[in-house]
Amino acid sequence: MKKIVTFGELMLRLAPENYLRFVQSEKYEATFGGAEANVAVSLANYGMDVAFVSKLPTHEIGQAAVNSLRKFGVDTTKIVRGGERVGIYYCEKGASQRPSKVVYDRAYSAIAMAKKADFDWNTIFEGVEWFHFTGITPALSDETAEICLEACKAAKAKNITISCDLNFRKKLWSKEKAGEVMAKLCEYIDYCIANEEDAKDVFGIEADNTDIYGGKLDRNGYISVAKKLTDRFHFKGVAITLRESKSANDNDWSGMLYTGGEAYFSKKYSMHIVDRVGGGDSFGGGLIYSLVNGYDAQSAIEFAVAASCLKHSIEGDYNMVSVAEVKNLAGGDASGRVQR
Repeated sequence: MKKIVTFGELMLRLAPENYLRFVQSEKYEATFGGAEANVAVSLANYGMDVAFVSKLPTHEIGQAAVNSLRKFGVDTTKIVRGGERVGIYYCEKGASQRPSKVVYDRAYSAIAMAKKADFDWNTIFEGVEWFHFTGITPALSDETAEICLEACKAAKAKNITISCDLNFRKKLWSKEKAGEVMAKLCEYIDYCIANEEDAKDVFGIEADNTDIYGGKLDRNGYISVAKKLTDRFHFKGVAITLRESKSANDNDWSGMLYTGGEAYFSKKYSMHIVDRVGGGDSFGGGLIYSLVNGYDAQSAIEFAVAASCLKHSIEGDYNMVSVAEVKNLAGGDASGRVQR
């Protein structure tokens, strides 16, 4: 079976029940999540051989984080143990015109304090076909940015396909720093994943005739964005998620894969959202699964978008769906009727 490795931070997620605000809630639900870990869980649920690489403390909260991956079949043997903190993020779910909010408490976490010597990439990458990380990980510290660069160099030396979700987070670093660091990393990346804001925030490449806050998207604008990214970094493919936000609860959702000079658009889904956190990660997981398994471009983008559409109906970071469920939706069954 083809082996996949993802690298990043796994955090404790604390969230008020239902749609309560932070200032209302007297108790919080504790789960785990993080961009690259979310991708790993998706791939494990699709039956792939996937390992998650990170650094987590040896205490019980660190072990609980590891266990949250192990129960889905993610290989956790490459996780380095040490450090003092598991990063935390607080998630308040939005409703109607009130947006969701995230508050980070991840400074000095084990992975943010990790050193290059913690990771032996030549050993980690033995027998591996695909490596995935996001722009969140190099934003954690200058050292993690260097670790990502070392990982990319080691992966490229072994002819491993590399994908990266730009995932710009303004609470972690500036646009200028992100552009500088990610430009170096993108020299090694084969498949770039982004949303309607990332290319603009990180590289100043903006889609024409598009208003993300007004829910207006223009297909030709995104083809232009993908072409400019490809021309600059020579990507094999650029995948862009297209979110048309009508409210915090109701979005239209689709995607585009630009590869070989051609743009392939998925069908569009009208979603009523249960939990949108992890939606982009589930898109990345679906895309990696489909490309590793030899799907053509149109089938790949259909699978990725259907997978992420389903994630928006699931509480928590992890996308707990099967290949059969994704294929059923991608194949046209969006009725949501009871299956007996």
